[in-house]
Order: sequence, then C-alpha cells, then structure tokens
Amino acid sequence: MADRTPRLYNTLTRTTEAVEPREEGHLRFYSCGPTVYNYAHIGNFRSFLTADLILRTARAIGWETTYVSNITDVGHLTQDDLVDPSGEDRMAQALEREGERFANIYDLARYYSDALLRDWHALNLRDPDVRPRATEHVTDQLEAVIKLVDSGHAYVTDKGVYFSVETAPDYGKLSGNREAEQLQATERDIVEDEGKRDPRDFALWKLDENHLMKWHSPWGWGYPGWHIECSVMGMRYLGDQFDLHAGGEDLIFPHHECEVAQNEALAGHEVIPYWVHTRFLQVEGEKMSKSKGNFYTVRDLIAPDPDDEHVPDAIRQQGGVDPLALRYALLSGQYRKPFNFTLKTLRDSARAVKRYRDVQARLDEALQSTSETAAATGLAESLRESYEEALDAMCDDLNTPGSLAAALKGVKAIEQADSLSAADARTATEWLHDINNLLGIVEPQHAATERTGGSDGDDDFAEQVESLIRERADARSAGDYDRADAIRDELDEMGVEVKDNPDGTTWERKGL
Repeated sequence: MADRTPRLYNTLTRTTEAVEPREEGHLRFYSCGPTVYNYAHIGNFRSFLTADLILRTARAIGWETTYVSNITDVGHLTQDDLVDPSGEDRMAQALEREGERFANIYDLARYYSDALLRDWHALNLRDPDVRPRATEHVTDQLEAVIKLVDSGHAYVTDKGVYFSVETAPDYGKLSGNREAEQLQATERDIVEDEGKRDPRDFALWKLDENHLMKWHSPWGWGYPGWHIECSVMGMRYLGDQFDLHAGGEDLIFPHHECEVAQNEALAGHEVIPYWVHTRFLQVEGEKMSKSKGNFYTVRDLIAPDPDDEHVPDAIRQQGGVDPLALRYALLSGQYRKPFNFTLKTLRDSARAVKRYRDVQARLDEALQSTSETAAATGLAESLRESYEEALDAMCDDLNTPGSLAAALKGVKAIEQADSLSAADARTATEWLHDINNLLGIVEPQHAATERTGGSDGDDDFAEQVESLIRERADARSAGDYDRADAIRDELDEMGVEVKDNPDGTTWERKGL
C-alpha cells in the first residue's frame, strides 16, 4: 500500500490540509459525545460517524490511534447557543419530564447512556479507547478551575467562577467571532450576575446548593460548566498537546471556542491544531424538529414502536430498517456538506447493503468448494483497485460518496464473475473485510445478543437460535444443503436474520 496522508478541512485554519500527528504514525483525538438526557437522534449520529470514519481511515493507512469520546451527564444548560447561558440543566429538565420513571437523576443518566451504547453498536461505530463521563471527573475539573483562578484567567463572584475572556487575546479564532457585534448573542438572556466583568465571560463553576447534582468546592456547593468538562477530559487522557478535535458544527461557538481558550490558558500553548466539524442534517429538505414530525432517533428507524405514528408507515410496517442501511444512508453525504436525509436515500442504501450481503453469501458458498482452479480473470486486480480508490477518497477529506461508489465497483466485479473458485472467494472475502474495516457497511461488529441483553426470555430465545445455527452448520458440513436451507427458513420465520462470514455465523433479530 502506498504511503498516504489524510487531508481534512480544519475549522481553525479554514483550509483543507494534511493531518500530521505530533507523534509520527499515532493519531490522538477527541470527539464530543452526547448529553444523555434523551435518545440521540440521527443528526447526533451523523457527527459521531465522522469521528468513527476518522478512526477507521487512520487505522486503514497503518496509524495507531488513541480515541476519546465523552458522555456529558451534568452541566449542559438548555440555552447552549450562548456563551454563558441561563436556563435549566438538560439532565434536571429531563428528570422533570420523565416523572416517576426514574428514582433519581443518576438512574436517568445510566438509562440513556446504555441506550446510547446500544444505538452506537447498532450503527457499527467503533468504541473509543476511553469514554469518560463528566460526573466521574469533577475533581479534575475543580483542579483546573482552581489553576485558572490562581493564574488570573478566572475570577470568583457570589454566583460562580468565570473565565475572563479578556485574558485570552486569541478568543474567537476558531469561530471567527472576534468583533463585539458577532458576539451579541452572548449579551441576551445571560446569567444575571452583577459580578461578571464582561458579557463574554463564561462560567467554569456554577454555585447552586439546590442543584440535583452538586459537589463541594472551595467556593461552595455547585456543579461544573459544560465547557470546562471537555477541556479537562480531553487533556486528562490525551495530554496537553494532542492532534484533533471533532464535533458538530453547532459546537464551534460557543462550546469549542471556549474549550480553546481554556485549553491554552491551562497549558500555556496551543493544545489542538486540527478541528473537524460535521454540518447539519435535514430530513426531507427541512430542519429536523419534533413539531414537524420529522425528528428521528436511531431507534425510531431501526426498532420503531408500532403505535408511534410519527415514524413513516413503511418503516413501521416492516418493523424497522437494517441498522447498516441507516449507517450507509448517513454516509452517503460528505460530512462537511449539509445533508438531506430522505426515505428514498434510506431505501437505496438498503438495496446497496443487500448487494454486499448477497455477494457475501455467494463467497461463503464458494469457500466450501474444493475447486482450486485459476482465479477469475482480473478479479483480484479489480478488487485491489476498488479498495485503493475507496481509501483514497476517504483520505480526501472523508469523501464518503466517492468511497462508497468505489466500493460498489468491487461488488459489481464479484457479481459479474461467471464462476468463483475457492481462491477467488478468499481474495474477495479479504476485500470485503478491508472494505468493512474502512466503512463499516458490510458486517456488524457487535452481535445482537450484546445489544439486547437482559431477560431470561431473551436468553432462552438466544439459546434456541444458537442451537439451530449449530444444526445448520453441521448440515452444511455434511453437504446437506437442503436441510441447511430449511433451518435458515425456520430462523427467518422466527424473525432472525442469519449472516455468514469467514469468521463464523452471526445473527440478529430483524428490526434491531
């Protein structure tokens, strides 16, 4: 494989440039995760997928990676478009909304964190090396706030501790919001605190002895500000100089702008040279909103409630879409361009994923062949060119439309091969494995049993399915393909989708 250097659009420099890690061949990066007050929606996951693709591309070119993505479970207030918002903590607001469903705010956070991980795995996202939670790093955050106060970058009032933007001469360099009129949003509906020196100053620690989640500090009971959390968790696990930070475009200002100011005040130098942001997602040409009925969580689409009328009839009637089809659909637009998510895109994506599964089934059948005849003319070369083109596209600012198109050339080459020997099948199977590692669209990484877990009923069902799969494997080994097909039909009637691959057979319930 030729040496490659991925190129990404850097929000900080406003140019597309080669990514050069501080440590050669080792990419260290952080991506903002969700606030776990509700189910994450598909727009959230479009941003999470960008980080996943950065990870996969870096590994595909042979780099080591250290990837951190957090969970925010305190301190994120409702008016997050403001530098220093008022309003409720999103977690506390959610607990009020949920009524008696949860005993306390920590139970709510655990529930939605677990839901996030199920959706994360369903969409075939790789897990980060570290997934820190804000509530588990409050001591680290307090130490950072104390350091900022001691160094003159922060000050204390009766209502909190604030970062002094005046001490950060480069404040605004990420978002471009440097002039007073560009920062006017920070001067409306802000926290009423006569002790604040500048409307741009933002809270590092909020004093509130009545908050549902509170910790003792040198200034009294309270909780951390949202911005300090990510600064502290990023540097806690990646050091005071790492390579890249990713997130949605809605985070550029104020969240990431404030992170830059905090980071550089704490470290005394630039901490992160590359900032990558994913553009917004629309649904059927409109901004996604609950009032318009086009607001979709991942579970709305892959495991819809049959009584939920806001989910399209076609999706409810089929019990949900294939999670990999949803992933494919979200990848069909490049991260840096606004993306219009439509049901047509989802249907087209489902057909594309089925083509991969069909060729995988054909390869599995060919792998059982004892024939070692010459490989199909030109197949290996066609597949090599397909993968190289797909990887080149990913190195070109994560050009997913180009990469998906290149990968489908490989699928077509397998489909058009008149016959496949075992040697052909091994070559093509390795190609499928490489494409899956790069794009995550061929085979799920996590078995369905890992996603569903839980009850004795689930365990009994899983045991029954596994028994049938073992019986099917025995039938295939004995050459009894009629019996193997009959078992597969039986599993299909049970609502189970069977997936054969070179490493064995996996299964999942349809619609999960």
